[in-house]
Amino acid sequence: MAVNTSAEAPLPVGEVSRLIGGWIDRLGAVWVEGQITQLSRRPGAGVVFMTLRDPSYDISVGVTCYRQVFDAVADVVSEGARVVVLAKPEWYAPRGQLSLRAAEIRPVGVGELLARLEHLKKSLAGEGLFAAERKKPLPFLPQLIGLVCGRASAAERDVLENARHRWPAVRFEVRNVAVQGVHAVPQVVQAVKDLDALDEVDVIIVARGGGSVEDLLPFSDEQLVRAVASCRTPVVSAIGHEPDNPLLDFVADLRASTPTDAAKKVVPDVGEELERVQSLRNRARRCAEAFVDREERGLAHALTRPCMQDPHRMVEEREQHIEALLARSRRTLAHCLDRADSELTHTHARVVALSPAATLQRGYAVLQKADGHVVRAPDEVAVDEELRARVAEGEFTVRAAGPAGRDESTHRVGA
Repeated sequence: MAVNTSAEAPLPVGEVSRLIGGWIDRLGAVWVEGQITQLSRRPGAGVVFMTLRDPSYDISVGVTCYRQVFDAVADVVSEGARVVVLAKPEWYAPRGQLSLRAAEIRPVGVGELLARLEHLKKSLAGEGLFAAERKKPLPFLPQLIGLVCGRASAAERDVLENARHRWPAVRFEVRNVAVQGVHAVPQVVQAVKDLDALDEVDVIIVARGGGSVEDLLPFSDEQLVRAVASCRTPVVSAIGHEPDNPLLDFVADLRASTPTDAAKKVVPDVGEELERVQSLRNRARRCAEAFVDREERGLAHALTRPCMQDPHRMVEEREQHIEALLARSRRTLAHCLDRADSELTHTHARVVALSPAATLQRGYAVLQKADGHVVRAPDEVAVDEELRARVAEGEFTVRAAGPAGRDESTHRVGA
């Protein structure tokens, strides 16, 4: 319950400690899981002291129990073991210290650990943290590689030696951390975050040699899995070669079976790349030579064509063809003109033969009245009517005389 205090009416430390103890005494017993980090079994002492630690959040709490409680599991429980404890919180007022009084201790077996990991795996997979589309591709040639591993470990040596053997110029940013035990999770998480914050780091390798299921538990911790999932830098998991893969293998962008395999997958082999470059150069040279040869053959074939050997031949052939057409057109035009001239001559002859002038040339004359009307019958002319007579060489005036005899067909005309 709340306590009314002020700067003028504060509570003594002893009273505050007593109140905290009273609140804690009201709490019931709870089941607590953790990892034993310190274990003190003094000979002849009736109480066993230990420290129970949460490896994910770097939090510890002291635990005490009677000797007979611990002796029931003493053969299977030691420092580093994961246990489940039924305990009641206690408050030690003189020192202001919280501890747990254990009434029962149960070791966490491998089967139970695997069952919990499987449940956590399904939960994280349901969130999509293991989805393939979240995987980031690794750079072809990383300039700086971040390495998280144990200090002076075989995993560190394998990664560095194999990577530098494959590509001598490669550089590493190494973070040495605890890879098992209670300090492993916070140190590995912090190392991954630090390397991910460096812009020059192209890829991060988390490496550890093989080990038991208990040894690899830090690499299945939910906090580490979420930290790797949130990295913007590609992460490679190289956690030994155990049959039961830690959850880090599923969330990482690439899984390597061993630290050596991680070095091979992250760093290209300079010898292989030189051979590949040489092979590509040879292939490019062959392609260029084949292209040149093909074009040369095409050019040689084109040069063998008649039009290339005698370029004027086509022009000369066309010139002859044009000259033939011109000659043909001239002959055709001359023939047309000759035929037209002949037809015109014939037509002119017919016109001349049919013209009145030709009739006049034969001695005939044409009589016309004053109005120009041609006289065609005798009754069209009156007596003494002046007529104009037109002959071949000109014309003159005549006068019509009296009517002729009955047997005559024309009037007599006097000049």
